[in-house]
Amino acid sequence: MRIGVVFPQTEIGADAGAVRAYGQRVEELGFRHVMAYDHVVGADPAIHQGWAGPYDVRTTFHEPMVLFGYLAALTSLELVTGIIILPQRQTVLAAKQAAEVDLLTTGRFRLGVGLGWNRVQYEALGQDFTTRGKRIDEQIGLMRRLWTESSVTFEGTFDRVTGAGLAPQPVQRPIPVWVGGQSPAAYRRAGRLADGWFPQMSPGPKLDEAKAMVDEAATQAGRDPSALGMEGRASWQGSAEELRELAQRWRESEATHLAIDTMRAGLRSVDEHLAALETAADALGLRKG
Repeated sequence: MRIGVVFPQTEIGADAGAVRAYGQRVEELGFRHVMAYDHVVGADPAIHQGWAGPYDVRTTFHEPMVLFGYLAALTSLELVTGIIILPQRQTVLAAKQAAEVDLLTTGRFRLGVGLGWNRVQYEALGQDFTTRGKRIDEQIGLMRRLWTESSVTFEGTFDRVTGAGLAPQPVQRPIPVWVGGQSPAAYRRAGRLADGWFPQMSPGPKLDEAKAMVDEAATQAGRDPSALGMEGRASWQGSAEELRELAQRWRESEATHLAIDTMRAGLRSVDEHLAALETAADALGLRKG
């Protein structure tokens, strides 16, 4: 099981030096990858009365693809979007950006995608919130063609490409696409189309139920369920023993990856996030020497 971290988007702030220090220290500690969440704009609660979303206009989010271009020059970590809200983005441009990140990391990139929940953001980006499920299915297929074919002609419900292609193409052809979400439709999409998936729960009956839906969809699509990756998440609660126990439960659940999440743990600076990750790395036996 490969163990990485969740980039603390909402707490790391706007200082590029803090981003650099975080990425480099995470690699030194023995973590294998960095996962970043995606939100382009936040809603203003003063305008959107009764706003109940977990993020708003004051919540900081670095743009994942640009962030990864920066981290690719500073570390040898695998970089993972967990997730890019794909249907609110232009498909071909997203494919181009992903190909560039894959090149800059020499193939150490996973593109996690999902639908998102924020109607305000969809409106700001000029996309239809109501068709996002159908659109993402089409987008995944088109992007894979763009990553593997020099010239693509495609006419779908949402996108049209006529004799066009990406150059340079990525190292991974195609780039691995992982799917997030916490609905039966998301689980079926993961089994039907994805290279891996991101459960939104801890090991237990709910994970077993979700995994059964993923596996069934994969089988119905003529795919091998055992070939799909699964990345769990472990929120840092300050206890090394609890983290070790949770990591073991994810191993027993056959997770291929695990991300340690230090957000919402009361940590106030990049140094505090890194101190927590140092304790986590020691607890999980990641550091060499």
